[in-house]
Amino acid sequence: MIESRVRVSAIPFIFLVSLISLFLLHESSASYAGTPAAIVYPSKVKQISWKPRAFVYQGFLTDEECDHLISLAKSELKRSAVADNLSGKSKLSEVRTSSGMFIHKGKDPIVARIEDKIAAWTFLPKENGEDIQVLRYEHGQKYDPHYDYFADKVNIARGGHRIATVLMYLTDVSKGGETVFPQAEEAPRRKPATADDDLSDCAKKGIAVKPRRGDALLFFSLIPSATPDPLSLHAGCPVLEGEKWSATKWIHVDSFDKILGDVGGCADENERCEQWAALGECTKNPEYMVGTSNLPGACRRSCKVC
Repeated sequence: MIESRVRVSAIPFIFLVSLISLFLLHESSASYAGTPAAIVYPSKVKQISWKPRAFVYQGFLTDEECDHLISLAKSELKRSAVADNLSGKSKLSEVRTSSGMFIHKGKDPIVARIEDKIAAWTFLPKENGEDIQVLRYEHGQKYDPHYDYFADKVNIARGGHRIATVLMYLTDVSKGGETVFPQAEEAPRRKPATADDDLSDCAKKGIAVKPRRGDALLFFSLIPSATPDPLSLHAGCPVLEGEKWSATKWIHVDSFDKILGDVGGCADENERCEQWAALGECTKNPEYMVGTSNLPGACRRSCKVC
């Protein structure tokens, strides 16, 4: 009789635990996603390449979101620039002939919603991302093969390398304008994402993604060991018919929202600097801890150099 009572009383307890678990899961998901629009549907994502890691999310942006990004950018477009490999400064180059502008994070509810979706899909913090860059490619305009990770110390100092890129297509393109990975390794038994007849000659030189309004391409510039992936070389093929609008979110390995102080500043950028200094890292790892003549270190105060 006692055993029977224990079993009966256990039933509502288990049911209560289940309800609490579901509630906590819901609350956790809601706080992470921010809005219902941040929900990601894995069935809409397909793998384009494994080397480099690249995936396309079909219908990532709504028509409203595409139109909104274009409307914000139209009146502020300027000739796109590239980063100099030595100085890290922006410069004009025939390598990149598009026009573009940046939209500040959280500029309005629609932009904030897009950023929430990017964070939910990539599992990378919003603070690690740069502002969204909107680009327009007119007839003949392109972006020659390049890497999204940096070769200069100036850009690496803020947020570290770019680990991932989310490229969102805001318009369809009749012909051309594909994103191509010329060094990508073809997987055995892989079916082409797009029929060759639909691709430009430029896109046939590797694994390519055709711009489709609302779709988003995610690819990683670093391999899991955190070193640059040479296979992530990519290009924006020339637009042959129509006009191409896209929006890019570059995401770094660390927060991009940190403001770097000047070389003479005296501050610690990491809460663990004092601990690392006590372990002798100021002499073991001086470039990071103390800095160089070009860049300040992350733990100057704890290393007592200022």
